[in-house]
Amino acid sequence: MEQREKFEEWAIVELFGHNTIAGQVSEQTIGGASFVRVDVPPVDGDGSGFTKLYGAAAIYAITPTTEEIATAAAARLAVRPVTPWVIPDSRRELPPHTLDDDDIGL
Repeated sequence: MEQREKFEEWAIVELFGHNTIAGQVSEQTIGGASFVRVDVPPVDGDGSGFTKLYGAAAIYAITPTTEEIATAAAARLAVRPVTPWVIPDSRRELPPHTLDDDDIGL
């Protein structure tokens, strides 16, 4: 059996849903499942780099490139990590969501 070389390249990753992300791309296994890991470099000068993991089915294309081009693409694409609206403000409690007929397609 031929041993496969581990993939680790700077690249631009095109995702289904018309999304694109750029950074250093590698493989990562979690719980026996394989993911494509994209380490997005800091682009704002504030050290705000971050990591995103994607399942292979979410990826349309991967274009290997140089670090310089991937970093420039990351800055232009302006993909950000978790945004504040995802994390509730701990000073106030969000009202519980109740399902109605529209939520369940009735």
